[in-house]
Amino acid sequence: MTKTNLITGFLGSGKTTSILHLLANKDPAEKWAVLVNEFGEVGIDGALLADSGALIKEIPGGCMCCVNGLPMQVGLNTLLRQGKPDRLLIEPTGLGHPKQILDLLTAPVYEPWIDLRATLCLLDPRQLLDERTVNNENFRDQLACADIIVANKEDRATADSHAAFDTWWQHFGGERQRVYSTQGKIDNALLDLPRLNQTELPASAAHSHSQSATKGLAALSLPEHQRWRRNLNSGQGHQACGWIFDADTVFDTIGILEWARLAPVDRVKGIMRTQDGLVRINRQGEDFFIETQNVAPPDSRIELISAVNTDWNALQSSLLKLRLSSGG
Repeated sequence: MTKTNLITGFLGSGKTTSILHLLANKDPAEKWAVLVNEFGEVGIDGALLADSGALIKEIPGGCMCCVNGLPMQVGLNTLLRQGKPDRLLIEPTGLGHPKQILDLLTAPVYEPWIDLRATLCLLDPRQLLDERTVNNENFRDQLACADIIVANKEDRATADSHAAFDTWWQHFGGERQRVYSTQGKIDNALLDLPRLNQTELPASAAHSHSQSATKGLAALSLPEHQRWRRNLNSGQGHQACGWIFDADTVFDTIGILEWARLAPVDRVKGIMRTQDGLVRINRQGEDFFIETQNVAPPDSRIELISAVNTDWNALQSSLLKLRLSSGG
């Protein structure tokens, strides 16, 4: 049986960073796998996890549990039966609802395959100060289903966010465990704690997307000779726009960082080739992080998510002007 953990958390809570930390600190004798789902379609997280040494399966373009769970079942079956990992980490989109995923993982058909351990929910406590986020049913239910709440981004915490988290915990913490983390650094031993929370969650009333996740089980790539492409997705009250650029396209470093910092959206995530090397971009609200990458994916990818209508054409026009090497 494969030890399995669900790693949930709302947009920008730090799920991928935490998974990278867990993978870097795993027992080298164990084989781990990650089933990762993104709201957008270009597959940023898969590119970031590609050099982790784990088996990676991507389900882009919505929620992995939509369409009767078919995309998730196919990806899950592939990893379990072909990869035979010692541990499986499942990272749903930050806009995903956990009920259908947990229902599938606890279905009788998977009893011989899956040893479901604790579900971890990453939380940036500052999100509790945002009324729009607090009123989002996916946000509430991600927290409700967790066995362990990881209060992440402690280096960004404020007195108000600490107070909001303490108040939330008094009302909803119950017998669960809470831990604090900075930059997603959590103890791997948490993964072996048992699943104790059996909270029954309702299905999400808004659980739909404009794109069908069944159309592909791998992130988008560029056809031969195509220099770039754009893809859109929407649902759960949000919209996403992502771009992929070929390996020969290089961006102005300062220009692409300023473009990402100032874009009028909630979330920016990307890995881009620049004149100064490969740069990983991660922005949630006004929190903006950049770091260099040593291992290059086969292309550059960047994705934006917004809760309001956004002029993607204007953003695209300014993005294309930042190319130092382009052919179309």
